Amino acid sequence: MGERPDVPDWMLDTLRAATAVLPECREERAWVGTRWRVGQATIAHLFGGEDGLFRITLRGDPDDVAAFSHLGPPYFKSDWGSKVIGMLLDEATDWGEVAEMVTISYCIQAPRHLADRVDPPTI
Repeated sequence: MGERPDVPDWMLDTLRAATAVLPECREERAWVGTRWRVGQATIAHLFGGEDGLFRITLRGDPDDVAAFSHLGPPYFKSDWGSKVIGMLLDEATDWGEVAEMVTISYCIQAPRHLADRVDPPTI
């Protein structure tokens, strides 16, 4: 197995901009990579894999998780959790779509009084 690469600063900065508008969302170091949380709930986890590829995992509605898992790359379903959507990231990634997915994940994970302050996008 290979080494896990550090997430490039430009990817972190892009996610930071997407999460900066989400009430009480905070960034933390994770066991690998970086995660964003609201309360004790993780809304996004960005990390480099042992294969050298970068990934983000987010929460989604179970119907969305099923749909994304059938789309194939760059999307994937995690082996853990029924509400987890994964996406491979690179220079060609649609970062507007990632920001929308992060916002939806936030609205799923955040307490209602915080989620109600955010207009969830539709993908």
